[in-house]
Amino acid sequence: MEREPMRIREGYLVKKGSMFNTWKPMWVVLLEDGIEFYKRKADNSPKGMIPLKGSSIHSPCQDFGKRMFVFKLTVAKQQDHFFQAAYLEERDAWVRDIKKAIHHIDGGQRFARKSTRKSIRLPETINLSALYLSMKDPEKGIKELKLEKDKRVFNHCFTGTCVIDWLVSSSSVRNRREGLLLASSLLSEGYLQPAGDTSKAAAEGLSDTPFLDLSDAYYYFPDSGFFCEGYSSDDDVVLKEEFRGTIVKQGCLLKQGHRRKNWKVRKFVLRDDPAYLHYYDPAGGEEPLGAIHLRGCVVTAVEDMPDTKKHDVDNILFEIITANEIHYYLQAASSTERTEWIKAIQSVARTGK
Repeated sequence: MEREPMRIREGYLVKKGSMFNTWKPMWVVLLEDGIEFYKRKADNSPKGMIPLKGSSIHSPCQDFGKRMFVFKLTVAKQQDHFFQAAYLEERDAWVRDIKKAIHHIDGGQRFARKSTRKSIRLPETINLSALYLSMKDPEKGIKELKLEKDKRVFNHCFTGTCVIDWLVSSSSVRNRREGLLLASSLLSEGYLQPAGDTSKAAAEGLSDTPFLDLSDAYYYFPDSGFFCEGYSSDDDVVLKEEFRGTIVKQGCLLKQGHRRKNWKVRKFVLRDDPAYLHYYDPAGGEEPLGAIHLRGCVVTAVEDMPDTKKHDVDNILFEIITANEIHYYLQAASSTERTEWIKAIQSVARTGK
């Protein structure tokens, strides 16, 4: 039986149309031999497929001055495909994995992540899938906790130390060093996901090991109910009672109107259940002026919008494209705040209801 290609990376990106200069959100799946893109994550058949053999990738791509974090994939037939990520780290992660996939397929090799069985010398008898199911056992597995760090609350997650403790206590490994190797393999194969800056930095290669045996390094199961939230003030009690879910982030942003294209300050409240970004009159009022449904949306940084009046400050704009392709343009107070909003909205769009 022919082996199915490995899914290396998947997620929402904004893709430029091949015929017209239109940019639409797509669910993109990077395989060992190509890239499939779907209109929605739940679709069974892709809208198209880009073969990787003989392709080349270019990043950063400056072909579109108003769009940030774009990369270009040129296939063997010299046809160009353009994708836009939400922020710098996301773009670089896609480019890194696509480059590696191209290198392997052009060399006639199978794609392998950094921490493979061969490189970390894991016994062939270890079944990572079975081990993962044991780790998730409600009675005997790793307990999912609510942890706090850097003024953020991480729900349904656990520490790196807890993972190593469990591997040792369950006799899956002989010592913590072996546990670190096995946990790194689980992380590289996608059975564990990093949560928070410390574990994410290690997973991106900024530490001696991709997995950290630390009490302040957080991880979660990819199919769990993980979400991250920030602290909120007492003034939000009314909103919490009126709407389900937890407030993940809130603050004032400039929003561009759909009809007159003018900009107004609005207070935005981001909730995870249901996955909505409500906006209010900042002068007061408990009823929202409107809401942006985030489930399946794509959010990206932009430098400016065509055919609109430029606002006072550049380079702090971002765009939300909903699943039904409605575009919203927002402006943050700083580039750091813009990145925080993008990451928070992305998280809710993936895990919210």
